[in-house]
Parts: sequence; structure tokens; C-alpha cells
Amino acid sequence: MFNTNPFDAVTALISTDIQQGYIIAMAVLVFLGTVLDMMHKKSAKYFSLDTEKNNKNAKRSVGAGEKAGLAIGVAANEILTSAEFANTKRRLSHMLTMYGFILFVVSTAVMIFGWSADVIFAQLWHIGALMLCVGGYWFWFFIRVDVAAEGTKWYHLVKADMFILSLLLTATFGLLWSYLQSTGNGGAVADMGWTTLFFALFIISNTYLFSTVMWSKFAHMFFKPAAALQKRVAHADGGNLNLPQDFDLTDPEVQRKFPDIPQYMGKNPENMGDGIRRESPNHY
Repeated sequence: MFNTNPFDAVTALISTDIQQGYIIAMAVLVFLGTVLDMMHKKSAKYFSLDTEKNNKNAKRSVGAGEKAGLAIGVAANEILTSAEFANTKRRLSHMLTMYGFILFVVSTAVMIFGWSADVIFAQLWHIGALMLCVGGYWFWFFIRVDVAAEGTKWYHLVKADMFILSLLLTATFGLLWSYLQSTGNGGAVADMGWTTLFFALFIISNTYLFSTVMWSKFAHMFFKPAAALQKRVAHADGGNLNLPQDFDLTDPEVQRKFPDIPQYMGKNPENMGDGIRRESPNHY
């Protein structure tokens, strides 16, 4: 199973040209869905206006070299290691799902387009699907905020769940299809048996995943790095995302500006501590 390209047997039913055309169509759907999502939510306009407003409050200019360094920091922190998650379990789950998805998609394209006949890509396809299942089901049953913190049942579905569910179903049906195909217990794809059923479910869930980008959280993976970079630049130039600066409450100037501080907290207010951060987060 792990050493077999599952798409080789499909050519008896679907030609290689059609398989390649399907991959291209899914890529086009992702592009169009992301563009439509940006237009519908006005994401690009929001980023532009927010950046313009922050630039007015900026206290210094951030050069191209410094921005490049900030971009590298975003790539290392928010993208490659998901270090923004305070909850270790959530972080591990996210990384398993993210890297599993990358392996799954890349190896699929490589095997279908025949860029390499190496068995390593068949192995990466199965490993990626398994990583997706481990990280995704771990998140779905145990880590989701409404399940872990609010006691909502795991089978309670909302619109925002369509991305993770279609992703999980695609990986699950893909593994079941590959297993039945390798053992022969479900018959060949062209025999209209169990193997055919799980292959059809794999295609349906995969198509749903890539055709619902406008309504799912799929486009989030493209917006997240841009938002993270914008935040770092805003802190570097002093604009602070248009938020007020942190004040020293014992500073006489601050107390003159905000006279309710000494009125209610005294001349030397005590440090209030970590607040909500004093408790370890139990959800994301």
C-alpha cells in the first residue's frame, strides 16, 4: 500500500489527461475562490486601509532590509513552526495537519503528472494523509474551543467546519481507497465495488474541499502570513496597529492625562499581574 501509486490503477477508468485536467481545475478553483473571498470580505481593502492608518501613526520608517527580516521571522514563527499557538497540543495538531496537507497535495501532483516515478512520492502521499488524519481528528474531537471549553458535542456542525471536515474526509477516503486497492478485497476501480465507492467519495470530498474556498477557511492560509507581517511592521514602526501604547501607571504625566488612575488606584498602582495569562490556556 505505502509503496504503490494509487493513481496508476485509476487510468483503467480515467485517462491520465483527465486526471491532470482535474488537478489544474482544482488549482483554478482555489485561485478563483480566494479572489472572490477577498472581494466579498474586502480583505485587500481592509489591509490597505489599516496599513494606511497605521502609517499615519508610525514614529519611524521601516526599511526594506528590516521588512525582509520581519518577513523571515513570520515565515519561521507563524508559518513553519506555528509558534503563535500558546497551547502546545493545538500547535502540534496544526503542524501535523498543515504539513500533512502539503505532503498530500504535492505528492498527488507529482504522481499524476508523472514528474517522478520514485516510490518515495507514493510513501509521502500516504504519510501526508495519515498526518492529516492524526492532526485533524485530534483537533476535531479534543481541541476545538466549542468542544474542549464549551462542552459542545463533537458532531455539532457549523459553516466554519466545512474546511476541516472536507479535508479529513478526503484524507480518510483516500487511505481507505488505497488500502482496498492494494489488498484487492474491494476489487479494481473499474469493477464498481468497494474500491470504486471509496474512490468516488475521495473525489467528491476533494472537489468539495477545493470548490468551497470562498465559504470555508481555506483562504485563511493565504491571509494569515500577510496579517502576521502587517502586525510585525506596525510594532516595528511604532504605529502599534493603531492601539494605545502600554503606559506606566505610576508616571505623573500618565496620571495627569488620565486622572481617574490616581483617583481609583492611588499614586503608585500595583502591577495587576498577568491577568488571563496567569492560567494555562485550555483551548485555542
